[in-house]
Amino acid sequence: MDQSSVADSAPKSTLMKPFGYRRKPWSQAARDALASGTVAALTSTAALAAAGLRETGSVVAPTNAISHWYWGDRAAAHDEPSVRYTLFGYATHHVASVFWATFYERWFGTAKDRGDIVPAVTGGLAVSALACFVDYELTPRRLQPGYEMRLSRPALGVVYAAFGLGLALGGIVNAASRRRG
Repeated sequence: MDQSSVADSAPKSTLMKPFGYRRKPWSQAARDALASGTVAALTSTAALAAAGLRETGSVVAPTNAISHWYWGDRAAAHDEPSVRYTLFGYATHHVASVFWATFYERWFGTAKDRGDIVPAVTGGLAVSALACFVDYELTPRRLQPGYEMRLSRPALGVVYAAFGLGLALGGIVNAASRRRG
């Protein structure tokens, strides 16, 4: 049996509903991603700062490195806070976080909206793992996040875990506030 007939024979409900839930429309996912992406950006930036302090002596060095896609590798070598590197790096990270949060909300948002914590957290970590794969396996070096130039692989794992947990936390808090009215 070839791949297309396997997919055709699978129940559509299984293919279309991760964890048994329907997917959110893209428009709703994009709106909800503003909240979950913002929390994910903040939690992962906190992890970047902690790892930066521990590994480089600078809380902003990993965030500065994000701006290397525009400013070049000198951004990755900059240890002091600055509008040029730190603010631009954080803004880039925030936009990328909202981008990935859109997929999180599309694929796992309905489960999260219902208050199902396990699929919400699992989904956040899955989207974070996908983001890591895309960032380092499919993206040209110039467009990679940049903080890998300043941090160890274990620290990167903590940053991506914080990002995934931030997606779930932001989504859960946003859904709970909507339920309260």
